[in-house]
Amino acid sequence: MNGAMNSFLRFYGFSLVFTVVCLALAGWYGWYATGTIAGTAQILWIVAILSVLEISLSFDNAVVNASVLKEMDEVWQKRFLTWGIAFAVFGMRVVFPLAIVAIAAGLGPLETVNLSLNNPQEYERIVSSAHVGIAGFGGAFLSMVGLKFFFDMDKDVHWIRSLEEWLSRFGALPAAEIALLLLTIWGISTLLPDAEALTFLISGILGLVTFIAVEGINTILELKEEAAKLQGAVVRSGLGGFLYLNVLDASFSFDGVIGAFALSNNMVVIALGLSIGAMFVRSMTIHLVRKGTLAQYRFLEHGAFWAIIALGLIMLFSAKVHIPETITGLIGAVLIGLSLYWSVRFNRKHGAELDPTA
Repeated sequence: MNGAMNSFLRFYGFSLVFTVVCLALAGWYGWYATGTIAGTAQILWIVAILSVLEISLSFDNAVVNASVLKEMDEVWQKRFLTWGIAFAVFGMRVVFPLAIVAIAAGLGPLETVNLSLNNPQEYERIVSSAHVGIAGFGGAFLSMVGLKFFFDMDKDVHWIRSLEEWLSRFGALPAAEIALLLLTIWGISTLLPDAEALTFLISGILGLVTFIAVEGINTILELKEEAAKLQGAVVRSGLGGFLYLNVLDASFSFDGVIGAFALSNNMVVIALGLSIGAMFVRSMTIHLVRKGTLAQYRFLEHGAFWAIIALGLIMLFSAKVHIPETITGLIGAVLIGLSLYWSVRFNRKHGAELDPTA
């Protein structure tokens, strides 16, 4: 029991401390804003619900993060937890919605903060009005992450065998996944009004270009490292993976930030709740890497990437039809749960002596 508790605290201790600090700030803010115990309790409750929702909706994010992070050296893993969390918590949960409002309303930074604190209804309206662009960008990027995993000729481990083997064959066609995504974006744009269709197309293309750019930077850095190794230099870098992970995390955050307005339109409350969830996602990522969970459970990674494709498509289609976050989270949980079950069944069938990564 003590060993399990020590292990839990080793991976999640900082997240627990961070949670206590955020809840304390929420309590102070609730009393400052409402001056009543009931009002303070309501704000604490919303912060707690937002944090739980963020954690439950982001497990696939943690699994995919771990699949990238396991290839990085320990220095960059630590930087992902430190520098990366600053970007995830402060950048995406605070600066991002403020930037949307500032650009959409033509306001300065201080005016935007003042609007978020003193006129939260208008602040929510402006953020929500940018949903079509956010859906196009985030949906395109996430869809490419998932498609890239399955459109791979070298992929020899398959969970949904017939479908994944069929998709892997398309890896021989250069940019097949890009063509498929562009056709999907165009098809959805035909369902939208002209003004929204143009916004959706542009943002979707920018999401695709961002993915290609991040992949390109990663490839260039890897080539430079290989060249340095051939000359006898010791190179251990993870800059490309670090950039990729932070863009990926940002794409996951888009839907959560917008969806949080269903519970509250208060910037402080949303930032505190989502930040707690973001910290636990980081801890889950490190836990999966340190424990070698992806190697132990053969198909878990596959389930996460299918969940990402589902999330990407949901984000794209949400430009036309609102899809509740509960359904999004449920689809991801079911896919990951099924992949975990199949992994356990595979291990039992083939025995502990079989390497599940083979």
